[in-house]
Amino acid sequence: MPTGKKLIPIFTTRGEVGAFLIYPYLYDLHGEWIGWVSSDRMVYSVLGYHVGILTMDPRILSPQARSEMLPWKEPPPRPESIRPPARLPLAPMLADIPSNMIDVLVDAPEQLLPYGFGDLIDDMD
Repeated sequence: MPTGKKLIPIFTTRGEVGAFLIYPYLYDLHGEWIGWVSSDRMVYSVLGYHVGILTMDPRILSPQARSEMLPWKEPPPRPESIRPPARLPLAPMLADIPSNMIDVLVDAPEQLLPYGFGDLIDDMD
């Protein structure tokens, strides 16, 4: 884990830890890189596609229907995998999400696949 950086758990609407943030990198529960967060709290996949926004809870939310896609962004350099903690924190009291939003980690986890997983997508056809 990068020294001096704080590991922040990212929660789901179910109250479970769904990912970790070591700014700007997002990791899954196995410690694999799944995305990154920009300075304006926008969440991107490892391929540079906009996925949603990081809320203050913290959760990753996205509109159910998007009228327009945000432009692709160049991802930062690939980080090393991390070793997630053995004990996960309990979620804070989470507010309900608006009916026009989805929790990306629950409803669309395929948008945040680990680095290298996309290499296999063509082989699945």
